[in-house]
Amino acid sequence: MVAEFDLAAMEAALEQARLAEQIGEVPVGCCIYRGGELISAAYNRRESNRSALAHAELLAIEAACERLGGWRLHECDLYVTLEPCPMCTGAIINARLRRLVFGAKDPKAGCLGSVVDLTQLPFNHKPLVTGGVLEQECSELLKVFFQRLRDKKTVPPK
Repeated sequence: MVAEFDLAAMEAALEQARLAEQIGEVPVGCCIYRGGELISAAYNRRESNRSALAHAELLAIEAACERLGGWRLHECDLYVTLEPCPMCTGAIINARLRRLVFGAKDPKAGCLGSVVDLTQLPFNHKPLVTGGVLEQECSELLKVFFQRLRDKKTVPPK
């Protein structure tokens, strides 16, 4: 059974993902909480920022560090709509986040069990991981986004 707070926090991450979708970004959203308080929220901005580093998780981690005045986020929990990639999983480990909750699995780049599980390697920190929270909603948002992209590419020119 999923905790009520986890559902609410993932809904907030989904709202961030919808903001990304509105500007043509891949709809991935992320929120970081400490003791039930929202510390930071972000969404993918790779296209907007023209940066491979502008993943929702990295932007949220950077904002949380700035707000809290340090790089150790050991009292914080991160909620993200898509299973993190290797870069983001590494940042989550390095930021010492207490807990990581994700929605949809990422069979192409997910590093919490889909492709590999980086938390099973002997790093100095292992966040608690919960996957599949609002998985259907998170997955559907991504599926619809990519289907629209494919549909645009198959429309013949006028």
